[in-house]
Amino acid sequence: MAQPGSRLSRRLGTADAVVVGIGAMVGTGVFVVWAPAADRAGGWLLAGLGIAAFVAFCNATSSAALAAVHPQAGGTYVYGRERLGHGWGALAGYAFVLGKVASCAAAAHAVGTYVWPDHPKVLAVAAVVAVTAVNLAGVDRTVRATRWLLGAVLAVLVTVIVVGSAGADRPGLTLDAAHVGPFDVLGAAALLFFAFAGYARIATLGEEVRDPARTIPRAVPIALGVVLVLYLAVGATVLLVLGVSGTARSQRTLASVAEAVDADWLVPVVTAAAGVGALAALLALVAGVSRTVFAMADEGDLPRLFAAVHPTRRVPHRAEAAVGAWVIVAVLAGGLVAALSFSAFAVLLYYAVANAAAWKLHGEERRFPRWLAAAGLASCLLLAASLSLETVLRGIVALTVVMALRAIVRSRAGRARS
Repeated sequence: MAQPGSRLSRRLGTADAVVVGIGAMVGTGVFVVWAPAADRAGGWLLAGLGIAAFVAFCNATSSAALAAVHPQAGGTYVYGRERLGHGWGALAGYAFVLGKVASCAAAAHAVGTYVWPDHPKVLAVAAVVAVTAVNLAGVDRTVRATRWLLGAVLAVLVTVIVVGSAGADRPGLTLDAAHVGPFDVLGAAALLFFAFAGYARIATLGEEVRDPARTIPRAVPIALGVVLVLYLAVGATVLLVLGVSGTARSQRTLASVAEAVDADWLVPVVTAAAGVGALAALLALVAGVSRTVFAMADEGDLPRLFAAVHPTRRVPHRAEAAVGAWVIVAVLAGGLVAALSFSAFAVLLYYAVANAAAWKLHGEERRFPRWLAAAGLASCLLLAASLSLETVLRGIVALTVVMALRAIVRSRAGRARS
C-alpha cells in the first residue's frame, strides 16, 4: 500500500508509536496526581480513575479513527478543521498548545522538584533545553531516548507495587467516603485524566508513522490499555498502604509508600524515577506540541515561520524551538498544581472537539461505534466543568483571547489580499 504524502520522515512502526504514547502518559501524572485526586474523591479514588479511563478510551477510539483517515501532523487541529470547520479546528489547536505547554511546564517542575529541590526551576529550565535539543536531532532519537527512560520508570513502578503490596498493613486500610459527592468524584477524574492524556501524541505524529491507517488505530488502544492496568495497580497499592487520608496528605506519594513499608532503600530510587519519568513525558510532550504548532503555522493560524522543516533532519525545527521557549516561560511563571489543573481543562476541551469530529465520520470511515464519540464529547465537557471555578475561568479567558486575536489577524490578512 502506498504511503500518504508527507513533508516529514515516516520512520515509526507500531511498537515505536506505542512507546511514544506510553512514554507521554507514564510520567508526571503517576507520581503527583494521587494526592489532589484523593483529597477530592476520598474513598472513591479508584472510581474516579475508572471514569478517567473510560473518558480516555472514548477519546482514544475517536482519535485513532480520525488519525487513520487524516494521517497528518496536528491531531485534532486537523480533524476539527476537516470535519467541523476551520474555527473549531483552530479552537482545538489553541487548546492543545496552551494545555500541553502547561503539561510540559508541570513535567519540568516535577523534574526539578524531585531531583534538585533546592533549585527546582533551574533544573526545570535545563530539562526543557535538553529535551528540545534531543527532539531537534530527529524523531528517531526521540523514540530511542523515550524507550530507555520509559523502561527505567516502569521497572521502578512495578517494584513499588510489589514491595508496597507485600508490606502493607491490610487491617489498617479504611475507605471513608463521607462528605464526598458525585461532583467531587468527577473533579478527581478530571485531575486523573491528566495522567492518561499522552496517547494523543501518537496521533500528532501522524506524518511520521509508516502505514498510518493501520499503525495508529492499533497503537493507541494498546498504549492506553497498558497504562490503565499499570495505574490501577499503582492506585490500589497507594490506597492499601497509605489509606485515603494518608494519600491525600502526601505530596510525594510513591516515596511515602516506600517509607510506610520500611523500604527506605526504595525512596531514593523512586525519587530518581519520578525525575526520569517526568523527563520522558516532557520529551514526548514537546515533540507532540511542536507538531501541532507546525500544522497550525502551515494553515496560517500561527506565524508561518513555524512551518519550516529542517532540510536534513526533516523535523519542524522552528516549532520545536518555539515550544521549548514557551515552556520555559510557563515554568518561570507558575507552579505544579496550577499547571496540572489548567492542562486538564484545556486538554478536555481539545478532546471534546475530537469526539465531535469523530461523530461526523461516515460509515465506511468509522472503526468504532458512534456512541463512543457521543459519550466522549459529553464526558469531556462534564469533567472540564467539574474543575475549580478559577481554573475554568482562566481557561475560558485564555481561549477567548487567542480566538479573538486569530479573528483580527485573519480579517486583516483578508483585507490585505483584497
